Amino acid sequence: MILRDYQKECIDIINKKINGRYLVQMATGLGKTVTFANIPRKGRTLLLSHREELVNQPKKYFNCSFGIEQGKYHSNGEEVVSASVQSLARRLERFKPSDFDMIICDEAHHAAANTYKKIFDYFKPRLLIGFTATPNRADGARLNDSFSEIIFKRDLKWGIKNGYLSDIFCRRVDIGYDLTNVSTRCGDYAPGELDEAMADTSDAIAEAYRKYAKGATLIFAVSVRHAEEIASKIPGAVVVTGKTENRAEIIKQFSERKIPCLVNCMVFTEGTDIPLVETVIIARPTKSDSLYAQMVGRGLRLHPEKEKLNLIDCVGVTGKANLCTAPSLLGIDLKNIPKSKLGSLEGELFDLPEKIVKASDTPQSWIKNTEIVDLWAKEQSYNLHNVNWFKMPDGSLTLSLPDRKFVIPCQDELGNVYGVPMQEVIDNIFETLNKSYSKNRAIWDLNAVKNWGDKPATEAQKRVISRKFKNFDCTKLTRIQASLILNRIYGGRK
Repeated sequence: MILRDYQKECIDIINKKINGRYLVQMATGLGKTVTFANIPRKGRTLLLSHREELVNQPKKYFNCSFGIEQGKYHSNGEEVVSASVQSLARRLERFKPSDFDMIICDEAHHAAANTYKKIFDYFKPRLLIGFTATPNRADGARLNDSFSEIIFKRDLKWGIKNGYLSDIFCRRVDIGYDLTNVSTRCGDYAPGELDEAMADTSDAIAEAYRKYAKGATLIFAVSVRHAEEIASKIPGAVVVTGKTENRAEIIKQFSERKIPCLVNCMVFTEGTDIPLVETVIIARPTKSDSLYAQMVGRGLRLHPEKEKLNLIDCVGVTGKANLCTAPSLLGIDLKNIPKSKLGSLEGELFDLPEKIVKASDTPQSWIKNTEIVDLWAKEQSYNLHNVNWFKMPDGSLTLSLPDRKFVIPCQDELGNVYGVPMQEVIDNIFETLNKSYSKNRAIWDLNAVKNWGDKPATEAQKRVISRKFKNFDCTKLTRIQASLILNRIYGGRK
């Protein structure tokens, strides 16, 4: 297999490392599996996968003995062992700490979990290399306990801009479902409950297909039953499941446009090469940014008959807002976006960030922001010194004063900003605020309003807000909520 220049560059960087723990970010579709399969081996290698269906996937890229450590399968001294994290964490006694010279951790953004730490603490490899396709998330756990340095980074934007991946047009369709009562297991929605919640959505999904799909279409469903229901509403559609025996022939006919639409359930999320996919319809809600990226990734391959990928998101508008949607591909968080505005967030992928910033610039979002910032700081164990930071959708923190605007970019996967620990950056700005901006303390210091913040907003506050936002209900505002709105009006909103 001929490697691309950036894949060679990544391998060269890794090969020069004598020892250590390093992180590589490479977007879905840029070939991270091919890349790590070609890293020169100096001993046995362990491959770790978060999702069990991915354990077998790398085998075709290796021409050496290849073992599996998952479920009923056990390895037996093979040169390369591919294991599910869940299985290996329970079987460490079968291995010596020195068994592997190199550990490759796929989907490494999960590496902060205890199961990963258990494995990392047990083995003593020369190199631990984490690969992730997922951009940093402001609400994600830091990986600095597992990796010391990010040594290579090629994100989705880079892949599209440099002609390796297809551009994306994003469309959102409300199909009228609700996940409010669906529980979470292992970081994602419980499959059985999810299937029930999506039971009556096939007509709406089929309508979205008829209205918006262009050319060869791939639909991701929740279950086999769900896939069959959707396919029954679309003329010529074919269902592909894990038990489909003639899968290769079906893909061939699809690529030749003899089959207009394939509906699948967790079959084409990874490793399947489909030459032509012009439209991807996401009808499978997920909290997993990696799974969402894998579904979209089936349509990122370039093709002479395709101008760009037509992405139709049927699951981004619901009663729960912590879903992965198209902006998740860019590491953008939608928690601060009013639900009423979610449906309008469509268009070219790289136009979405600006639209999202505008959608989040509302009094409702400003009030909610305080809770979001507090929760994030607690999750990350950051001390914000009660500074009134505003969290932008891209994960950056902003503080606007009458004559100065402070911006802290989103931290990277290791919890750093331009190589400096996030907490240190926060501390330095707090020191600057105390030293040079004490006259603006009422704007930036939440302690300044703590004693009276829970009291009802004053009539003067409500009058100013009502003049600025005529349709906004001020009657139930507290003083601190009104203060947050006024601070954004006078300090941060131009």
